[in-house]
Amino acid sequence: MILILTAGLAILSSTLYHVFQKSTPAEVNPALSLLVTYGTAAIATLGLFIFYPPQNLAADFAKLNWASYALGLSIVGLELGILLAYRFGWQISLLGVVVHIAAALLLLPIGLILFREKLTPLNLLGILLCIVGLVLVNWQNKP
Repeated sequence: MILILTAGLAILSSTLYHVFQKSTPAEVNPALSLLVTYGTAAIATLGLFIFYPPQNLAADFAKLNWASYALGLSIVGLELGILLAYRFGWQISLLGVVVHIAAALLLLPIGLILFREKLTPLNLLGILLCIVGLVLVNWQNKP
């Protein structure tokens, strides 16, 4: 049940993310928009300490590695890329599909090589269908 709830949270958040990105006015400075976005996110994240209180803040910080900082940079790239893609005409009904499938395909070799994950024949069939879907979605849809 927890798997369904956590996936549901991610799906709902991703859906709202795209609606809110598409709703950001085109005349707004993208850097200012991201600054407000991250300020809001920082406040919301502080609120999460109610559910996930730090045991020892200094020790908890010491446990962090490069990945937390690199994740911050990748999130800025994701946010800016999607915001600008919508400004340049991508449809909300297509951009999320294209971005998520393309990212999933890029993650395949990473999962196999770096994390030693395994694929089943059924997984391979699903991957093939995703590739076909990506081609079909982009066939005549120009932003």
